[in-house]
Amino acid sequence: MSYTPMIKHYLSVKAQYPDAFLFYRIGDFYELFFDDALKASKELEITLTSRTGGKDEYIPMCGVPHHAVNQYIKVLIDKGYRIAICEQMEDPKLAKGMVKRGVIQMITPGTVMEDDSLEPKKNNYLAALSAFSDGSYGYAMSDLTTGETKVTMIAGWDGVVEELDANDVREIVLDPSFDKKKQSWLTERLNVTISEDASEQVPEQLQAIVSGIDQEKLLSPLGRLLNYLLRTQKRSLDHLQQADVYQISASMMIDPHSRRNLELTRTNREKKNYGSLLWLLDDVRTAMGGRRLKQWIEKPLLNREKIEDRLNAVSALKKHMLERETLRKLLNDVYDLERLVGRVSFGNVNPREVLQLKRSLDQVPGIKKTLDEIPDEALHAYGAQMDPCEPVRSLIAGAIVDDPPFSTGDGGMIRSGYNEKLDSYRDASKNGKRWIAELEARERQATGIKSLKIGYNRVFGYYIEVSRPNLKLIPEGRYERRQTLSNAERFITPELKEKEQIILEAEEKRVSLEMQLFNDVRMKIKGYAAPLQKLARLVSALDVLQSFASVSDRNNYIRPEFSEDRTLEIKNSRHPVIEKVMADGAFVANDIHMDKSCDMLLITGPNMGGKSTYMRQAALTAIMAQIGCFVPADKAVLPIFDQIFTRIGAADDLVSGQSTFMVEMDEARYALTHATQNSLILLDEIGRGTSTYDGIAIAQAIVEYIHQHISAKTFFSTHYHELTFLDQKLERLKNIHVGAMEENGTVVFLHKVLPGQADKSYGIHVAKLAGLPDALIDRADDILKRLEDEKDSTHEPAADSSDAAPLVREQAAATREEPDESDEEGPEQLALFADPQPNQKQKKLSRHEQKVLHELERIDLLTMTPMDAMNQLYALQKELKK
Repeated sequence: MSYTPMIKHYLSVKAQYPDAFLFYRIGDFYELFFDDALKASKELEITLTSRTGGKDEYIPMCGVPHHAVNQYIKVLIDKGYRIAICEQMEDPKLAKGMVKRGVIQMITPGTVMEDDSLEPKKNNYLAALSAFSDGSYGYAMSDLTTGETKVTMIAGWDGVVEELDANDVREIVLDPSFDKKKQSWLTERLNVTISEDASEQVPEQLQAIVSGIDQEKLLSPLGRLLNYLLRTQKRSLDHLQQADVYQISASMMIDPHSRRNLELTRTNREKKNYGSLLWLLDDVRTAMGGRRLKQWIEKPLLNREKIEDRLNAVSALKKHMLERETLRKLLNDVYDLERLVGRVSFGNVNPREVLQLKRSLDQVPGIKKTLDEIPDEALHAYGAQMDPCEPVRSLIAGAIVDDPPFSTGDGGMIRSGYNEKLDSYRDASKNGKRWIAELEARERQATGIKSLKIGYNRVFGYYIEVSRPNLKLIPEGRYERRQTLSNAERFITPELKEKEQIILEAEEKRVSLEMQLFNDVRMKIKGYAAPLQKLARLVSALDVLQSFASVSDRNNYIRPEFSEDRTLEIKNSRHPVIEKVMADGAFVANDIHMDKSCDMLLITGPNMGGKSTYMRQAALTAIMAQIGCFVPADKAVLPIFDQIFTRIGAADDLVSGQSTFMVEMDEARYALTHATQNSLILLDEIGRGTSTYDGIAIAQAIVEYIHQHISAKTFFSTHYHELTFLDQKLERLKNIHVGAMEENGTVVFLHKVLPGQADKSYGIHVAKLAGLPDALIDRADDILKRLEDEKDSTHEPAADSSDAAPLVREQAAATREEPDESDEEGPEQLALFADPQPNQKQKKLSRHEQKVLHELERIDLLTMTPMDAMNQLYALQKELKK
């Protein structure tokens, strides 16, 4: 097929970026052709047109204006697409033949730089992963917008999943040999890029980023990440900070299930910020403070000294309210320093953003002064490390006008007096325009044409316009015709032509020189990237600390203490989020007490009574304490937990083909295989997704396993009242329950946690509160009474309010007495099943009854306790009744 030269060039560029939308610049539009046009027109909801691609052939085409391209790019990026920007590399006016074009940047979900596509309080991480033969993984990540770069080693796949979830990674780069099953798992959850040519060798121009790192397993993912960034961004990346080698074990580990169950950064049901711990603690004044707060919540500290330093600062800020309010006002005027520095270095900063950098630096001296006035060493240390970067502030103040334009295209951003040559161009342009106005007045007087005017357009330049009725008045010989209109003629004079050249040359040179001067300012600021980034880190951390102090002061939180003997004691503990969102503010506080003699609380009580809330508030209190925040209680003494595991709520995973019960078991498995003695485990209603027998057996086995093999501090909530006997068997387990009472057939939840076990679960009462039909509730009451009567008649306890079920054997073994020998034999002992009388007509047994008889034959009564025998007999009786 014979295409036009431009379409041939488009196809040659597109062949290099087959998996991306190619935005091809033509004049004031970015155009897309062929399949890109068909797909983009649907995704962007823009008109699909066509154009001639060759002889008698039309090809699909759509386009977007260059000045509005970012909003269209955002839509595609949010949907996970990649975009290649192909720009005009020369001025079309000066080009000979087809304008030279080339791809200047690839935009992917993990390399977005424009604010339109970014969340202010959320990092935009790009990650890379390398797998090794010993089962370990090298992991690197970078936020291109801030320059933050990190690298670590991860022991196994579970750790990779946890790290990706904690950092909310947007895109991950893998090599083609990466395990296909794991690759598929990643693809279902984030944007995966398989990079064929992303070398593991660190690029020479970015060696400073890996300074001091000599481990091959760390350099492998870091090299892949940096090569991918260079290949897609096609420019220097000087703002990337030196890679921070961090240890995952240096912070509290919270697996993805637990992070969701505890609603740390968003709610489970609506996936929103409102109602999460992040929402509660977010009283930061800056966008970078918001990102730092999220990082701290995702990674609570384990180092007690660092925790105490944060708590000292929060305590001082909480006490000194006036100074804290001064800081908050100063921080209100601090813009996003991290991303501003990134945009300066990246080359896409505009004049207004440069001025925002200057206004942010204006606040630093006041921040330092205020910190010095607060008697706290930690805050003094923050202030002492803050470099105001005065040369940068002075440079911007002297170079950029107070109200610059958003774009650099038309100039007007450089301050008068900054550059002598620019001032001369401006003077020529300004005086030339004044001369034009004076010339217009003179020509009107000389010709007597009052409607005569001097105008300008880009095609013809300056001209004198005279309406047709006045053409007879123009002087002969001096006016040269330039353009004819329907109702007027346009002329030029030698004098106007000479002045036009001076004015236009001055205007053109002014704009060009302003662009050059602005770029010079940008490059000088870029040289201060490192101190500016350090300043941003300090200011963002201070912002989080003042937020903790403000929230703690407003909500009457107290400073937590840390125990050496694993004591967990919280007086009047409250759930921080529920307390905040409750309309009447009547949250019922409860004590939590687990000294070194108690590792496990077995919690019983009705649904809606507050068991899950009680468990969650313990975990949230621990997290708040270890990020350096005060906690909602009257007193709090806690161990420093290395990990938190939760199994709360019912959910399935249809994508992975897992039932609710399978998800429950998987979450329990993760906790049991990763927890240590220093962990916190929350298990809610384990075993309810299967039959009563299976559920009780699994629940009891898990309780015993944790008690005997892990010894972690554990909250175990259950409706299996049969398990409450375990406090007699397991010495470090205690029974507690949430109180409720019945008044006139209606349950009243006390939301108070009391010692001992609950007497019932009030399940039917909760069903009534939920609004189930009255007939259904009445029927449930009847069934419950019948089951309770059967239980009483056989002296058989029931599992909760479900069908009567036997106790697990361990309970019987724990409570039985040894029988006397005289009871084992004797004439009074009758056979359970006598032979039928000879004259009795035998009934033909069904297959089901035969199965029951078969089970009876297998029972060895001599090895069973009386209670076991009764349990087995009752179970078989139920089978027959079916």
